[in-house]
Amino acid sequence: MSPIDNVLLIGLPYAAIIVFFVGTIYRYKAARFTYSSLSSQFLEGRKLFWGSVPFHWGILVLFVGHLIAFSIPRTLLAFNRVPARLLVIEMSALICGLLVLIGLITLFLRRIRTPRLSVVTTKMDLVVEVALILQVAVGIIMAMTLRWGSSWFALVLTPYLRSVLTFRPDITAVAALPWLVKAHIAGAFLIIGLIPFSRLVHLLVVPLHYIWRPYQRVIWPWDRREVRNDDAEWSRTRPQSN
Repeated sequence: MSPIDNVLLIGLPYAAIIVFFVGTIYRYKAARFTYSSLSSQFLEGRKLFWGSVPFHWGILVLFVGHLIAFSIPRTLLAFNRVPARLLVIEMSALICGLLVLIGLITLFLRRIRTPRLSVVTTKMDLVVEVALILQVAVGIIMAMTLRWGSSWFALVLTPYLRSVLTFRPDITAVAALPWLVKAHIAGAFLIIGLIPFSRLVHLLVVPLHYIWRPYQRVIWPWDRREVRNDDAEWSRTRPQSN
């Protein structure tokens, strides 16, 4: 184990966790209104749909897959004993990873190519999107070059993550893994540390109550075509009412 391994696999995870908890609590207390994704759908909707839908569905499946490997590793390993099942998991993860990457690239290009979005785009928005793109790209490369990731995740990464969460970090097995895996681990904790300073904080306040709340009637007093026109320049003046 090298000093770099200790920094990336022990120091960075604990620093990211501390920043995450302190930062999210402080932001909720000091700027509760910003505790959301600050949607830009009214400024541009078509590209948002083609980027957001594959990203969210893909990342949801990948998150559940990682969660299963972390929470019930023995059950997953037993499931993977059948080669056909293991192949289905690997192919599903790769497809979802590609969907997430396509969605992220679409959202990133939307941010930098749509003039009216530049007004509400911050440097942190771009930093987070680039970090997510790199993280997912590394994950896809791992899926294509380091096969059967669901099994070795359960065997190696799950004990490591549990040791970190129980404040008894053991990086013996993880330190022997390729640098590609270590970069993926470090990238994940880096993104966790960025959550309090970005739109990703909306993950903590998912509006599940929308599922059972009554429908809302939306009445447009403005010309919807003009409001949603992607080519229209940004203006502080309201569109003329109908």
